[in-house]
Amino acid sequence: MKTDFYCWIENTKKTSVPSTEAFERWLDPTKTAIACIDMHRGHVGPENELTLAAPRARAKIPAHNLFHRLAREIGIPVIHVQHWQRYGGIDDATSKHWNRGANWRHLSDLYLPPNPLMLEHSWEGTKWLDLMVEKEEGDYYVRTKKRLSAFYPTDFEHLLNQLDVKNLVITGTLTECCDLSTAFDAANRDFRVLIPRDVVGGSSAAAEEAALLIISLHLGLVVDAPALLAEWYARVGRELPEELRGVTDISEVAGELEATPVGAAPRTDR
Repeated sequence: MKTDFYCWIENTKKTSVPSTEAFERWLDPTKTAIACIDMHRGHVGPENELTLAAPRARAKIPAHNLFHRLAREIGIPVIHVQHWQRYGGIDDATSKHWNRGANWRHLSDLYLPPNPLMLEHSWEGTKWLDLMVEKEEGDYYVRTKKRLSAFYPTDFEHLLNQLDVKNLVITGTLTECCDLSTAFDAANRDFRVLIPRDVVGGSSAAAEEAALLIISLHLGLVVDAPALLAEWYARVGRELPEELRGVTDISEVAGELEATPVGAAPRTDR
């Protein structure tokens, strides 16, 4: 290791990461990509009523933007993965399959209040797919995710292979849902998984805690974003930006969430 790099076991125990061959490769920025999952308007928009609100993830938009921006600076690609349904819901809620509707959709009826907008969640052609995090030229997009994992049914693994990526950093929402499902699928495909716990957002603090505990024990390294960036920057011979030195939670320096006008016109660059 180039720094005193550490991770979090069970999301509570700060643990030094040794300089073994496996972990040295795990932290190689030249073999790394970031998958930012489902940070679109339906989850993290500014409206009072959303298709499936994730307010804890919305609060992390500035953290996402700063983390992604600094990763791009040293050549790490950012891949925006989106749950993307055909207009009308044939991929899920209005499927002709006898067992129609994804599991999450039916389970949410047990604990969420009725929400007529949920039918339109991630429908193609609606404003709900507007990305709420910064996008830059050179970013990549995966827009065929129909269930929880970024790998199903998409060409995500194909893209990672073409980029010669071995290490996958997962950001986005929800920590205990699509992030966790993607982490399982990535680990089962032998990608090395990293999750910056100060960037991702779940449906609750308890749900985040449970997901990060599982990931730390079985799937990947649960880390603080500034520590991860410090190791990457040291490996490419770059100075870590002054604003992050001595910081453990990137949200401390990421700035305030900028207001997005309610009812803003949908983006046309999808």
